[in-house]
Amino acid sequence: MDNTWALLGGAMRAADAPKGLRKGTVRRVARFARPHWARLAIFLGLTVISAVLAVSTPLLAGRVVDEIVGGGTLSIVVWLALAIAGLAIADAALGLAERWQSARIGEGLIYDLRRAVFEHVQRMPIAFFTRTRTGALVSRLNNDVIGAQRTFTATLSGLVTNVIQLVLSLAVMVTLSWQVTLLALVLLPIFVLPARRIGRKMADLQRESAELNASMTTQMTERFSAPGATLVKLFGRPRHEADEFGARAGRVRDIGVRTAMLTRWFMTSLTLVSALAQALVYGLGGWLALRGDLAPGTVVALALLLTRLYTPLTALANVRVDVMTALVSFERVFEVLDLDPMIKEKPAPTPLPAGGVSVEFADVHFAYPAPEAYSLASLEEVATLDHRGGEEVLHGISFRAEPGQMVALVGSSGAGKSTIASLVPRLYDVDSGAVRLSGVDVRDLGFDTLKATVGVVTQDGHLFHDTIRANLAYVRPGVTEPEIWHALEGARLDRLVRSLPDGLDTVVGERGYRLSGGERQRLTIARLLLAQPRVVVLDEATAHLDSESEVAVSEALSDALEGRTALVIAHRLSTIRAADRILVVEGGRVVEEGTHDELLAAGGRYDELYRTQFQDEEPATAA
Repeated sequence: MDNTWALLGGAMRAADAPKGLRKGTVRRVARFARPHWARLAIFLGLTVISAVLAVSTPLLAGRVVDEIVGGGTLSIVVWLALAIAGLAIADAALGLAERWQSARIGEGLIYDLRRAVFEHVQRMPIAFFTRTRTGALVSRLNNDVIGAQRTFTATLSGLVTNVIQLVLSLAVMVTLSWQVTLLALVLLPIFVLPARRIGRKMADLQRESAELNASMTTQMTERFSAPGATLVKLFGRPRHEADEFGARAGRVRDIGVRTAMLTRWFMTSLTLVSALAQALVYGLGGWLALRGDLAPGTVVALALLLTRLYTPLTALANVRVDVMTALVSFERVFEVLDLDPMIKEKPAPTPLPAGGVSVEFADVHFAYPAPEAYSLASLEEVATLDHRGGEEVLHGISFRAEPGQMVALVGSSGAGKSTIASLVPRLYDVDSGAVRLSGVDVRDLGFDTLKATVGVVTQDGHLFHDTIRANLAYVRPGVTEPEIWHALEGARLDRLVRSLPDGLDTVVGERGYRLSGGERQRLTIARLLLAQPRVVVLDEATAHLDSESEVAVSEALSDALEGRTALVIAHRLSTIRAADRILVVEGGRVVEEGTHDELLAAGGRYDELYRTQFQDEEPATAA
């Protein structure tokens, strides 16, 4: 039964056989597997011994039959039986040892690959994550890594075992009877060809089933998330959604039934062919035994060796497919590892001076990189990458915020404000010019220094599906509970957290959706207070809040900004008036700058923005 399943699996993989590999893939695999060579050598040694034992058992069984038929002594029969039992015990022990080594190699390789990919992906630029489908990336860490691991366990051990079993079985069978061996080889095509044909059909069905399952997973992921569920509730058609899902699920059900019947037909056919082959061996062998050309035990040994012959031959027929399929998994992992992180740390970073930090933009020009530089079509699940990109969006931005000052950026949507803000924490690198903190180019700073110096609050502060304590401690591992409560007090959130049944151990839910918008934002401000950055970047931190939440968040922000250099993308009038300097950004350029009163008096673009965007807030702000 196991042999039949192995044959069917190989035939299915043959139908999906990859067409080729990139040059150097095998060498990279060898380098990646170098730490596991010692265990791999032990594993292959055990595999060789196991293959030898598998061929030895039929010979001893044949000797038992000869002793019984030939009137041998009881002691010899007993010793042969004990030898067969000993081989079985040894084979079982070898199987356990072989599985132990295989598991250590396989799981070790999975660990190495997953860690390498995970660490590399975390170094990718933020643009990589805005384009990549999360599911496709997770698949590289799961399915492809496991497929790559198969190279060193199932495929490699199977290749060695099957070659040894095939050589030994053929050698022994030819020695015992070349006629019976020839008959076995003549019947081999009848054994293999059905597997190829059924394998193609099974592969097509499996491929369609995988695509349908992926579609169902995508639908469930999107509809079961909090935003997706809300959209369906408000504007969706639940019956239509259920019918669409049911259609895919029904097709998967039909494929499952057809696959089960094809599998059963295949197994029944091959079992019948195998039984007929054994019958022919017994027939020819029996005829030769009756003529006196073969011993009865030899006939039994040949029949048992027949099973040791068919399995290796059929498996080796697909070995190239198995190896190529496993190597393609490695190649897909290497594709991710070969992506350029773009944002790199210098080997010898420059330290940042102590004290207050100034922020300076010196003739900064910037264009978002084209997707070819950091993305893969397969990760975006598109046929070809979008070729747009590379057009300059910032044109000679220059300004300076002194230590402790607040500089506000205003302008119409798409003017470049968020792009400017993203260059300070080095989410992107400038194309020309420089962004400096206290005179040091951010590209010369170490990553740890930059992250400790610059804190960012966006309009949709992200929270992990974890406890309040874990979300806050993320920025300062080892932070004490009194420090956490102090930060919560500064964020005007301590009363709410104390009122929760689990307090700091309350799980906030995916992306923090168990909290209101204002509560989430204040929690990100508490996280900022724990991080204690010397520079704060606020990207419309109160843009989507109601008036009551905005007041609470604004009070929390006033504490967070005290004594710190701040770059603020302004959305509210109160923020603009508090700024030491206001920059009006349009079309990727600073078109005006000055204080609130100076810019109003100038009657330019800021005056227009003030009258259209901010003037309605004047009474509320005054109140």
